[in-house]
Amino acid sequence: MKLGIALGRLDPRHFLECTLEGERLGYESVWLPEHLILPETMSGSPHAGAAHPPIPPTTPVFDAFVQLAFLAAHTRRIRLGTGIFNIGLRHPFVTARAVQTLDLVSGGRAEVGIGAGWLAEEWAATQLDFASRGRRVDECVAVCKRLWSEPRVAHRGEFFAFDEVVFEPKPVQRPWPPLLVGGESDAALRRAVRIGDGWLGMNHDFESGAARIARLRALLGERQRDPAPFQICLGSPSPTRDEVHRWEDLGIDRLVVAPWKRSREALDGLRRLADELGAP
Repeated sequence: MKLGIALGRLDPRHFLECTLEGERLGYESVWLPEHLILPETMSGSPHAGAAHPPIPPTTPVFDAFVQLAFLAAHTRRIRLGTGIFNIGLRHPFVTARAVQTLDLVSGGRAEVGIGAGWLAEEWAATQLDFASRGRRVDECVAVCKRLWSEPRVAHRGEFFAFDEVVFEPKPVQRPWPPLLVGGESDAALRRAVRIGDGWLGMNHDFESGAARIARLRALLGERQRDPAPFQICLGSPSPTRDEVHRWEDLGIDRLVVAPWKRSREALDGLRRLADELGAP
């Protein structure tokens, strides 16, 4: 099973050193969350049952693809993922170009975690309709896939329309970099199975994780999709060796970890976990 590093749980000043150390230790990937904007007034939460946003509006936020391209320039092997990218807030031309560029400059190491988003005020600030975000995400993904894989593309849809365009060069990974759909709702799981190459979940215990996995497998069966190439990834901040094996037995392909309480403890935490597990 692959182990990724949750950069979103770090002070940004530690992104580079933890990525470099993660690569040296054998971690497979790093994952960076993002928002386009954080309004002063926010409501809701991506966590089921939570009433308040998990972050304040003063949280440092970066352009995920620019930051990951910076990390790509300093590394050779570790994969670089968005976890997650709010794809519906951008025109698909913008997203397709950002993904393509990261994949090219990294030599084919991009992982694209996307979601429909949970912050209604962010959508209002960008003058987009929160209620129709699911359909908008679906159309964005459909357009991006065509841009990444077809020589010429014209499109007429509910949200986007354009005459024939050419999009070059294509990403290194064909037909496109792995596209992982995030989200915890049944709609998100259905979207992952319908249009994604995998699912990127939040932090889970074994009971909640097993329930999501069972649901994904049922949905894959309904669509007659082969479950083998479909990635299942979720967070487990500081797993033990036994817990890692238990997650693996449940069918998890990747755990995204954060084995520290404070950013200054992150390097020691990554080393400690790697030592406990052997080479990740």
